[in-house]
Amino acid sequence: MITRILYVILTIFFTTTLNAQLTLENAFPNLSFSGPVFLTHAYDNSNRNFVIEQAGRIKVFPNTQSASATEVFLDITDRVSAGGEKGLLGLAFHPDYETNGYFYVNYTNASNTVISRFQVTSNPDSADKNSELLVLSFSQPYSNHNGGWIGFGPGDGYLYIGTGDGGSGGDPQNYAQRINTLLGKILRIDIDGGTPYAIPSTNPFFDSTNTEVKKEIYAWGLRNPWRCSFDPITEQLWAGDVGQNAWEEIDIIENGKNYGWRCYEGTHTYNTSGCNYPEYIDPVWEYPHGAECSVTGGYVYRGINVPELEGKYIYGDYCSRKVWSLEYDGINPTVNTFLLSAPGSITSFGSDENGEIYITSSNGNIYRFTPTVTGNESDLNPTEYFIEQNYPNPFNPSTVIRYNIAEESYVTIKIFDSLGKEIDTIASSIQQKGIYQKSWNASGFSTGVYYVKIIAESLSSDKTFNDVIKMLYLK
Repeated sequence: MITRILYVILTIFFTTTLNAQLTLENAFPNLSFSGPVFLTHAYDNSNRNFVIEQAGRIKVFPNTQSASATEVFLDITDRVSAGGEKGLLGLAFHPDYETNGYFYVNYTNASNTVISRFQVTSNPDSADKNSELLVLSFSQPYSNHNGGWIGFGPGDGYLYIGTGDGGSGGDPQNYAQRINTLLGKILRIDIDGGTPYAIPSTNPFFDSTNTEVKKEIYAWGLRNPWRCSFDPITEQLWAGDVGQNAWEEIDIIENGKNYGWRCYEGTHTYNTSGCNYPEYIDPVWEYPHGAECSVTGGYVYRGINVPELEGKYIYGDYCSRKVWSLEYDGINPTVNTFLLSAPGSITSFGSDENGEIYITSSNGNIYRFTPTVTGNESDLNPTEYFIEQNYPNPFNPSTVIRYNIAEESYVTIKIFDSLGKEIDTIASSIQQKGIYQKSWNASGFSTGVYYVKIIAESLSSDKTFNDVIKMLYLK
């Protein structure tokens, strides 16, 4: 008997509208991009943003609203085949990027999806286009449904890759359900464990003796997971899986799970020929076509500027330009809330190093939520330096550290163990006046007491700020 595993208590549509009116603003009004499809940062505490242009370029610029120019970080238009759903589609920086300078891209050439590693030069705003190391390549039978997202797991450090079902329509070869192909999957590989990679021992097919089984598979039964993201606090992997003709879906991806396509589109029967897998996983949310036609997966909000969105999954639809928030805890019915409509088609969501969410649009602009002012203006315009106690505390494995910068300053934030040994740096850059937050993941460290030390030196006065907070990590 086939079982449909439900993540929600009730299969209902529960959509509300946020009472407080949120708005979007042009995050970088002096900048414009050609075909932007993603925004991210390097996790190097440099307070820079990186934007992918689909044709094959990555632009870099300071994360300030006054930014007036970009630098070309990487240009591989000479090897990218772009247009439609093809192009330079994904970017992920190695967890140890500050030391090794490695970053990874997902792009299409004439007939394949290519996952490659590049390396930055001595100029932090320029990568070496000739440093390409091929990690993984596989054939794309059609021009559409290429997936495109790649990202590193915050807890395990493995590289995750979202792949489409190969394209055409209806998955004619049933690739998404077949475990002898990389198509229609979330893959997971260990890029530090081998050359060019190793298979993590916890992947579901690691021990398979069938040579045709693709051991890179982490989860399967996906149609076109264009945009995915990890919640840095819960470490859950969220995916927006683009639907066929009737339903769009949001999934939480787990190891070894089958998400049902092409047997099911969302929770609805599509083509059940040969569908005898014992457990298909339902989406945590789905919505029908109408004005909507293509989900753009987003992020769980962990920023500081819009506190009413804290912990909610923010996503949108490319066609209708609508943006929603999703509240899901695995126990209560999922709550979907309409927030606003974007000024242009939503190609992707992105996040900066402070956890603020951005929208890349086909109109060439980058948008963000206008900061919410609660109480008084000084809430977002601090006059004093300050660091809050981390939250949660005790924590396992991630916690958030929030702080205020009263003047443009050079800021360093370091983590020390109970013996006073420096073990990590989570900020080391010039930061504008404002409110910030950093996430710290202690997965690689032992249970115990840790200390956060912040030093801020004003660039416009003789003010300095030096403070320490104590944290408790309990596994």
